[in-house]
Amino acid sequence: MIISTAVASDISKALIECLRPNMCIGVKEEPKRPASFDGLPPIVLVHGIFGFGKGRLGCLSYFGGAEKKDERVLVPDLGSLTSIYDRARELFYYLKGGQVDYGEEHSTACGHSRFGRIYEQGNYPEWDEDHPIHFVGHSAGAQVVRLLQQMLADKAFVRYENSSENWILSVTSLSGAFNGTTRTYLDGMEPEEGRSMKPISLLQLCRLGVIVYDWLDIPWLKAYYNFGFDHFNMSWHKIGVSGLVDCLLGNCGPFASGDWILPDLTIQGSMRLNSHLATFPNTFYFSYATKRTMKFMGLTVPSSILGIHPMLFIRVLQMSQWRHPPSLPLPYKGYRDEDWQDNDGALNTTSMTHPQIPIEHPNHFVISDAECQPLHPGIWYYKIVEADHILFIVNRERAGVQFDVLYDSIFERCRKHAFRTKQPTIPNQTHQ
Repeated sequence: MIISTAVASDISKALIECLRPNMCIGVKEEPKRPASFDGLPPIVLVHGIFGFGKGRLGCLSYFGGAEKKDERVLVPDLGSLTSIYDRARELFYYLKGGQVDYGEEHSTACGHSRFGRIYEQGNYPEWDEDHPIHFVGHSAGAQVVRLLQQMLADKAFVRYENSSENWILSVTSLSGAFNGTTRTYLDGMEPEEGRSMKPISLLQLCRLGVIVYDWLDIPWLKAYYNFGFDHFNMSWHKIGVSGLVDCLLGNCGPFASGDWILPDLTIQGSMRLNSHLATFPNTFYFSYATKRTMKFMGLTVPSSILGIHPMLFIRVLQMSQWRHPPSLPLPYKGYRDEDWQDNDGALNTTSMTHPQIPIEHPNHFVISDAECQPLHPGIWYYKIVEADHILFIVNRERAGVQFDVLYDSIFERCRKHAFRTKQPTIPNQTHQ
């Protein structure tokens, strides 16, 4: 996909800089978390599609080093192409510790192992209602956090029946994929139902490459970067050549079952997710929607040439001109092409502001920060920022001072403005 090529281009530049002074090679292990967070809730940065956490890609930071702005920041490494559901489960066990349990029903339906990676020590094992967490999600990472919060509310984790939505203090979305993106259809998802791929498409090439990568199962390479499909057991020593052929033919694996990220990022897939996700009254929500388009003589066109990543410029143009096929039913009642034309090269701006389909959640468009001080929980405050989809990740030099302004405001909001004034509810008390 072109988004991954764009990120790869920035990664190569950052890698050169990273290797120059320290000559660090290989995989950098994630530093152990501080023994104590001194009573302050940690801030957890959740990456998006094709993303990575600490310990992957050597010296690189997906968030451009933003995690260094606060001593109590965690950057989990989740599956880069796995489904929103699987990533939410992985995020929970990354924090609490133990072996990732994807759930018996889900694992059986999707054809993968129920259990995954083991975290011998959780990165924040004390996590509960009295020790809540701030989450910041980029792109698909924002939906991962929303689903995780719903799972906590539904007490969906075995042996954690005391979990609740109040374990999450705030959710900040940076270019969050709340309502899907028309980019998925340009890359090869079928616009009729948003589940399957067109037989000839960019996504089909991606599918073949990922299957072969996982089948080869080269230890040092997968330690360096992993798509996250280990629980599908696609390595050569488990399925052999015949298993590889089955996966390539689409008879098994994540692409056959639909348990991967792209179906979740279609408009229809996002609607299916959103129909089960709530906005909770005791959690603070803030969203930054990015946009790199403008109106010119009645047309939506890219708003800049130099300000858009060279590998994303064509995508901004394509997305601004995309139209839903007139022969197909609309993805939802009230859908209009013009609402989906503004975009950042990967997501449509309307999708990033707040959850809107199938039901619009409480929201407030922010022009000045003074409008949201004090912050009120249970409302999606959102800003629209002139930026492409990857301006605030990997290569911080592209964003310049804008990078520091954005992340400083996010961390300041978490530390100074998002807090609960009433005592947390005791675990056995019913949550309203």
